[in-house]
Amino acid sequence: MAISIGAGDYRYEYWAGWARTPSGTDIVSPSGVAVDSQDRVYVFQRQGSPVLVFDRTGHFVESWHRQNGLPADAHHIHVGPDDIVYLTDRDSHMVLLYDTQGELLRSLGTRDEAAMQAPFNHPADACVAPSGEIYVADGYGNSSVHRFSADGEYISSFGSPGRGPGQFVVPHSIRVSQDGRVYVADRENHRVQVFTSDGEFLAEWTDFKCPMGVHIDADQVVYVTDQIPRISLYTLDGELLARGRTFEGMHQVYTDSQGSIYGIDTANERVQKFVKV
Repeated sequence: MAISIGAGDYRYEYWAGWARTPSGTDIVSPSGVAVDSQDRVYVFQRQGSPVLVFDRTGHFVESWHRQNGLPADAHHIHVGPDDIVYLTDRDSHMVLLYDTQGELLRSLGTRDEAAMQAPFNHPADACVAPSGEIYVADGYGNSSVHRFSADGEYISSFGSPGRGPGQFVVPHSIRVSQDGRVYVADRENHRVQVFTSDGEFLAEWTDFKCPMGVHIDADQVVYVTDQIPRISLYTLDGELLARGRTFEGMHQVYTDSQGSIYGIDTANERVQKFVKV
């Protein structure tokens, strides 16, 4: 029997064994997943090749190699609208920008140098806003979000350690909607916080256990994974559309152009794919 999650217009079936790797190439300690404009799927991992690339059907395309020791420590991954790939390299305190062939284009942050409440101290996630600006959830050593121009110039930061509005305890994932609202998975506060593009607090969503990944698709549906383990689908204003149990450790979530959901099951070292039905 197929494993299904969700309900109504948001029902999905699990595609078991989706990713197929050649002999000698394995998914090892995966941490992030993202999809580009051609529905190629990028798996960011902490051991072995840092990035494995698959097509939409799960056929292996290629692997990337480290360059001068980078990336050092995989966390989350994001693909911008121009197919630039953003790798959040947690322990080198950097965000690395690559083309789709795995060539390093440029970076944000200073390698191996941590900063307090400034870019970066073990960052967790990065994304590109519709404006082209770059937002980074600086989540493990800091409790803040940093904002950069499209060409990587620092603009501003918001957030501080704590449990009140606009404060964070491990901001773990970040995305920006088409209307410019910023959604942050505030993991250890068990909530998602919503801000204006300038960092003004707007709202918080609760009923989570340690939310790990947040993603917004082309239809502006918000996907949140947590450690129940579970995935929840929302409108931009926080109306719950669907919810379902996933496998262990769904660390990051992404969708493709067909509406399929991809997640990283860190506990079992595999990529989950749920196909819309």
